[in-house]
Amino acid sequence: MTASAMGPRAAAHRAESLGAGLPPLLVAAERVATTVAQGVHGRRRVGQGDSFWQFRPYVAGDAASAIDWRQTAKGDRAYVRDTEWEAAQTVLLWRYNGATMRWRSRFATVEKGERAELLLLALASLLLRAGERVALLGRRPVAGRGALERLAMILEREAADTLPGPAAAMEMPPPRHAACVLIGDFLDPLEEIEAAIARLAARHVRGHILQVLDPAEIMLPYTGRVRFLGLGLPADTLVPRVEGVREAYAARLAEQQDGLAAIARAAGWSFGVHRTDHAPELALLALHQALAPRREGA
Repeated sequence: MTASAMGPRAAAHRAESLGAGLPPLLVAAERVATTVAQGVHGRRRVGQGDSFWQFRPYVAGDAASAIDWRQTAKGDRAYVRDTEWEAAQTVLLWRYNGATMRWRSRFATVEKGERAELLLLALASLLLRAGERVALLGRRPVAGRGALERLAMILEREAADTLPGPAAAMEMPPPRHAACVLIGDFLDPLEEIEAAIARLAARHVRGHILQVLDPAEIMLPYTGRVRFLGLGLPADTLVPRVEGVREAYAARLAEQQDGLAAIARAAGWSFGVHRTDHAPELALLALHQALAPRREGA
């Protein structure tokens, strides 16, 4: 029964019932993806395929076989029938969910890990709507009806508390020439991150690194004597006067981010930073734009 057949109130009630059965994070991801989808262009472009896209005037250099004679007969100009490019590519998604991601300061409303998973699912939603194949890194692709729900279920039970390892250790090695998006705080030693990206680049995988940070990790907005808990580290750290280390801390963070940008650049990837106190739609739009050149064969 269609929405119009059952009436607007019944349709709304059914939509609410269906939504109530989905994980809140998945519902939020779909909402973010829908918001961004309204402001971006689709993946339509001229290329090999069977689906009709548009008629356009014949120009010098077009093959005579491309002329649509039925459309041409309607007027005094020759028209060419363009088809839509239909070669879907595989986009690999990964998010870090180690101990440092399960934290938030009072300056943010969500933990870093929750925001990372929201962005991953919202990006997957956009890609699936565009006809792309989507897979968690190291796993088999999901597609078709219900793909996003299956992806969310896999994500919920999958641990990703270390950087991506060798392809041989994965259930499904990354396909060559795939695109990849890695989301995490990337506070690991730069040499370890570089090795992980190099393993993917060796298979001609190109993509994007998104560093997700809490605003407190960027600004270090504390004063006086503060004890910092060692999330995933062997010991806590007591700083007698935070103001005295703020400048050195900012320099060290900038050094880490410069290193990440250099690693991405050397591999033909791109790099961006997202703060958890900023709107997720902004980060999702940036991810979509970062993937667009690859998806158009640039």
